[in-house]
Amino acid sequence: MILTDTHTHLYSDEFDSDRDEMIQRAISNGVTRFFVPAIDSTCTQSMYDLEEKYPQNIFLMTGLHPCYVKENYAEELSYIENQLVQRKFVAIGEIGIDLYWDKSTLEIQKIAFRHQIQLAKKYKLPIVIHCRESFDEIFEVLESEKSEELYGIFHCFSGNLDQAKKAISYRMKLGIGGVVTFKNGKIDQFINQIDIQYLVLETDSPYLAPAPYRGKRNESSYVKLVASKLSELYGVSIEEIARITTENSKSVFGI
Repeated sequence: MILTDTHTHLYSDEFDSDRDEMIQRAISNGVTRFFVPAIDSTCTQSMYDLEEKYPQNIFLMTGLHPCYVKENYAEELSYIENQLVQRKFVAIGEIGIDLYWDKSTLEIQKIAFRHQIQLAKKYKLPIVIHCRESFDEIFEVLESEKSEELYGIFHCFSGNLDQAKKAISYRMKLGIGGVVTFKNGKIDQFINQIDIQYLVLETDSPYLAPAPYRGKRNESSYVKLVASKLSELYGVSIEEIARITTENSKSVFGI
């Protein structure tokens, strides 16, 4: 059984004491594919170090996270463009709009999001979208940028059924993580109305650990708990969930 974690911040400081053990624990649980999103330029070297150590398992994205869109955002976007010229990445991510922490940066968040979508189209790469309290704003940008070249993943999807269908209409898969195991997460109430072909698994580790570890540090091995919950909701084996969602991840990232 091969499981894929399509979104894990393996370079996080929270793994500094046991990073290799955590990665090996995931691999021993069948999680052999790790897709690592960027936050900003400060995480680049840590990401490269991980890729060098685990070249068969770890695949890197480049991008500017919406919470890190600050006054220097133009420099950060230029940095991403330079990175894209120098080497290959599997996606532009994580990018998007976050109105939970800071609504005052909405306009520059939109500029950064749109610019990075255009880079993804130019380099024929998928995008990985961060959306927090910003579905309307995200959909507005996607509508203006939609094309056959635009596709990717709605990371950590936590919207409703209508929003799920709308995301899929923009050629996006839904990244399903620990939220599906939460008692008040709500997506467990409708997700089985969405065909499994539109889902990929993720942890967003070290954040959003699934039950029974909610509130604690998340790690990539816990993607198995997400698969187990989907197995229960869809009434199919965990092996089938693993197979289909891994195939879905291959269709997005090409790996």
